[in-house]
Amino acid sequence: MVALVATAVTAAVVGDAVVSRRSAVPAPAEPADWRQVFVEEFDDDVPVGQFPGPRYASSWSAYPSGWTDTTGRGAYRPERVVSVRDGVLDFRVHVDDGQPVSAALVPSLPTYGQTHGRYAVRFRADPVPGFKLTFLLWPDSERWPDDGEVNFPEGDLDGTFGAFMHHADPAGGQDQFETGRTFADWHTAVVEWRPGEVRFLLDGELVGTSTTSVPSRSMHWVLQTETSTTPGREPRPGAEGHVQVDWVAAWSYRGAGAA
Repeated sequence: MVALVATAVTAAVVGDAVVSRRSAVPAPAEPADWRQVFVEEFDDDVPVGQFPGPRYASSWSAYPSGWTDTTGRGAYRPERVVSVRDGVLDFRVHVDDGQPVSAALVPSLPTYGQTHGRYAVRFRADPVPGFKLTFLLWPDSERWPDDGEVNFPEGDLDGTFGAFMHHADPAGGQDQFETGRTFADWHTAVVEWRPGEVRFLLDGELVGTSTTSVPSRSMHWVLQTETSTTPGREPRPGAEGHVQVDWVAAWSYRGAGAA
């Protein structure tokens, strides 16, 4: 078990500068049924254009620069988007010379992907029209929808967010749970993926439980920002804002009473 401490508490944008202070909620200690395999509190600053740098190179990777996002309108450009400052990972999503740019980062768990697990993230975001975030578990097999997908939180940055469990079924289908919350405040989202069950928790409260066609093959975790997939919601010129992450932590599943 790793003991973690986080300090105090607000985030704001002043002009082009981000003034960030870490949220008051620490990364959780190791709960029953789980063994912690990854934790990151972003203690060392890295300027835009240099992430992951030597400090984070062994623990983070990114979707390659130039890959198009889900809609095909935007591009992943981590060198223009990602930095770490004052203990906070920052995605500066924006429109750059007419093209929306964002980033998708992959924590380097010991086994990359894993079958079952617990995933927690402390996050907030500015209400930037035309952009969204999806923090997700994606199948290592790249077989979708056959091997499913788990998304939480997911939503347009200027709206509310929810949880989605895409059925591991060639025919598709999903379970969806809305939180009614916006991204403006700090929140802690937790996914607990056990055999035959996925539970979603927000700030310690159960959002929903999925038990239908639950994924059963190895999946990896992605912290993804991108253009909105809502029709007619593409970013306008000048759209800009920040998605911020205070900490992330992940656990492997060991089952109740396991050694």
